[in-house]
Amino acid sequence: MICSNCGTDNRVGAKFCMECAAPLAAGCPNCGFVNLPNAKFCSECATPLASAAAAPRAQIAGAPDPAVAPRAAVAPADPTAERRLVSVLFADLVGFTSFSEGRDAEEVRELQARYFRMVEEIIARYGGTIEKFIGDAVMALWGAPHAFEDDAERSVRAALDLVEAVRTLGAGIEVRVGILTGEAAVTLGATNQGMVTGDMVNTASRLQGAAAPSTVLVGESTQRAAAGAIAFEPMADQVLKGKVSPVPAWRALRVVAQRRGVGRSEALEAPFVGRDEELRQLKDLFHATIREGRPRLVSVIGPGGIGKSRLAWEFLKYVDGLVETVYWHDGRSPAYGEGISFWALGEMVRGRAGLQETDDEPTTRAGVGAILAKHVPDETERAWIAPALLSLLGIESGMGSQQLFGAWRTFFERLAASAPVVMVFEDLHHADAGLLDYIDHVLEWSRTVPILVVTLARPELIERRPEWGAGKRSFTSIHLEPLPAESMGLLLGGLVPGLTPAARDAIVARADGIPLYAVETVRMLLAQGRLVVEDGVHRPVGDLTDLAVPETLTALIAARLDGFDAADRALVADAAVLGQSFTVAGLAAVAGIEPGDLEPRLRGLVRRELFVQQLDPRSAERGQYAFVQALIREVAYNTLARRDRKLRHLAAARFFEGLGNEELAGALAGHYLAAQ
Repeated sequence: MICSNCGTDNRVGAKFCMECAAPLAAGCPNCGFVNLPNAKFCSECATPLASAAAAPRAQIAGAPDPAVAPRAAVAPADPTAERRLVSVLFADLVGFTSFSEGRDAEEVRELQARYFRMVEEIIARYGGTIEKFIGDAVMALWGAPHAFEDDAERSVRAALDLVEAVRTLGAGIEVRVGILTGEAAVTLGATNQGMVTGDMVNTASRLQGAAAPSTVLVGESTQRAAAGAIAFEPMADQVLKGKVSPVPAWRALRVVAQRRGVGRSEALEAPFVGRDEELRQLKDLFHATIREGRPRLVSVIGPGGIGKSRLAWEFLKYVDGLVETVYWHDGRSPAYGEGISFWALGEMVRGRAGLQETDDEPTTRAGVGAILAKHVPDETERAWIAPALLSLLGIESGMGSQQLFGAWRTFFERLAASAPVVMVFEDLHHADAGLLDYIDHVLEWSRTVPILVVTLARPELIERRPEWGAGKRSFTSIHLEPLPAESMGLLLGGLVPGLTPAARDAIVARADGIPLYAVETVRMLLAQGRLVVEDGVHRPVGDLTDLAVPETLTALIAARLDGFDAADRALVADAAVLGQSFTVAGLAAVAGIEPGDLEPRLRGLVRRELFVQQLDPRSAERGQYAFVQALIREVAYNTLARRDRKLRHLAAARFFEGLGNEELAGALAGHYLAAQ
């Protein structure tokens, strides 16, 4: 195929010239069929193509109209030539031609229109700009006309999202993607008219052609820039047409952290399997909340270890990667929830105000005042909301519950007036009636603001509150079922690639579809020295065919704890008395150990995947430690004899009493009651 721009002879079927990157095919404005460059009429439906040549490719039938669909960025009016660091994404459909055979032309056209809308939405969500559509292919750009420091990472996030989304178009339809990051000549203001040129554009297109279906291949610069938040695996160097040397390539696997690697675990993370539909549903409900501008409640129900927290973590990574500002809040209800109704809500407010649990009164008042000044413009409203927030944080008291509910709700409504608000309530089965009533209040009284409330709870919540969700507007319940054996096998294969079939089948048979069972089995084998970490993956040491697997998840966790020495087991039990998360000072008080002596032991337990440390500076719990999973805390707590529990709860009560914080009055009372 001869390029009409530079005369280069390209391969048959090529979409871009290998010399100048000019498009080699014309898309029909009526049916989208790809025609020869000089065709005057479409060979599929006879529509004249002369007008199409003069119009931007993005305005063909089914493609989004830039005049209607908002773009991620607005280019300057006058073209300006610059050299910029950009990330270029090429994506092309696979299987669309065979899917279209024998189908009605209108059905095919509607499917193609869905694809174009899908691409436009996903690219825009991650801050990219559509450069051009050519047939089924798309070229998108990050770094121009507006640049962000994490453009390369956003482009990979968009590509992975696009791969998942395209699968919903129909059986056999997939997409392959290639991404390169580097310096290129950019003409700002020339959107849809060749904004970026250079060898990198040609190479990115060829890298896409080398990718397998449903695969994202990236170059070396892209991999380096995005490796903090994206898991990659090295691929063989790609021999690309027109390139003298092979091009290094990596396959993007999944998102493993928030932007720029925030929240990434030091331990190996199990692959996310078997929950794609639930995550997609959560994403769709989030965007529906924004689109409709009204509150929504999503209740995620499932037994311990089924994957509720993991689903929320995957959702957080998704939301954090979007270019749009989103106010994310999360809070956990402690196991001793009676008497501290609004602890989870207090964690959310502290996080938004940049406060820690141990901050004194002047610091807390200053933080609350600053966040209100930023988000609540009306002075009278600020004067009404401030005492309610301070009451929530244990600084003031005296307001009635309905006044408190109204003020707290108004605070989040004012946040939602400037950006969507997400509120994730974890372990809601531990919450008492007060917090459940507040969630009901928000859903009943908030009307025209985008607030998404997500609750994670075990089935006990429904037993305590049978009417949960009944009669609410915009309520969705997601019940997490046990994973099928195939998904459990994939999870284990991702964690331990060399696991023998016999050992894998033994674990799957005992797990009953509970993902945490498989994860805890791997942790137990690591503690026993029967697995080692090599090149970022677990490898078996010796023969695991005689693997003895405990019958229940509780027994498995108990067996793992038994593998620690007596001092570490006692320290874990002491921490369990304090709750799911705890401070070094609190644990020192309960354990009777100096804080300086505790730190190295805690870091050792973090490495052994008993605890995690909150290092995110945006978190209200930064610097604190927490159990990696609530079930581990429960098993450790239940190993304590009644007398030992009483002594430790008394020590915890004396510690909280010494802090002099009214917000902790409920926790204080809870420990005294547990000591009876």
